[in-house]
Amino acid sequence: MNQLESLKKYSKIVVDSGDIESIKIYLPEDTTTNPSLILKAITMPFYENIICDAILYAKRKGGSYECQLLNAVDQVSVMLGLKILKIISGKVSTEVDAHLSFNTDLCIERSKKIISMYEEHGISRSRILIKLAATWECIQAAKELKKHNINCNLTLLFSFAQARACAEAEVFLISPFVGRIYDWYQSKSLIPKYSANLDPGVISVRKIYFYYKEYGYKTIIMGASFRNIQQVLELSGCDYLTISPDLLKELTIKEGYVSRKLCDSNVKKIPTSVLSRSDFLWLHNEDPMAVEKLSEGIRQFGIDQKKLEKIIKGKM
Repeated sequence: MNQLESLKKYSKIVVDSGDIESIKIYLPEDTTTNPSLILKAITMPFYENIICDAILYAKRKGGSYECQLLNAVDQVSVMLGLKILKIISGKVSTEVDAHLSFNTDLCIERSKKIISMYEEHGISRSRILIKLAATWECIQAAKELKKHNINCNLTLLFSFAQARACAEAEVFLISPFVGRIYDWYQSKSLIPKYSANLDPGVISVRKIYFYYKEYGYKTIIMGASFRNIQQVLELSGCDYLTISPDLLKELTIKEGYVSRKLCDSNVKKIPTSVLSRSDFLWLHNEDPMAVEKLSEGIRQFGIDQKKLEKIIKGKM
């Protein structure tokens, strides 16, 4: 038995990729994408038809040039999602434009639009997770969207405040970013001697996991953004783990039994308070790593969104 097969006994494995060929190799139940992964995918010749078809779709919908551009960009994400859904049996995560990360109403509006675009192709909303950055505004959007049977994946999650607010909003799933937390501590020379067990990204997810289980929160925890398989293995037992094709390949090559590191203690407590907006902002602000990495992540996804728009503009 290889390590991936062993790991699957304890955690649901999700492929973190927009590359159809990689997804076909590992045949996961679910798949996650983001603007960076989509940008990387559609620059491959194999995906050239997606852009052309998205532009034709936008022109049929009509409206101003800007409206057509936005429709084409969203349709690229949806069409890639459709290709993935033909391969997998579960859910695909599709991300909302990062530029809307601080506007609850626009996040709700764009999320509903993306869901309707999938439904035009006969895909049930139960198979789609809308990805939103874990800002206060997006967490409130996810809370509202749930009332419309639209589930969300709150991404770019770095602080315990973000995790707690998501649980209290009964968000469907969160994606705490293990590797990016590690990157920050490494860049500050705060990890003199590496040990996966003491990896700050691993510790962050471990803390969230035990807190959720202790208080009986139903929000799914999906460890994400891994830099090495040691980080992955230290979180065996986490609800879900979304892993890049490169690391999945490493796990299939290595033989051996994987031990479970995270287990539910079955001891339940009742939460005594709920975070207010000001509480959330203060607690998140107390963690300089989380403040920097959330802002950086939103900016980078925004940059990649603009690059995608530029590619589409060049073909419109």
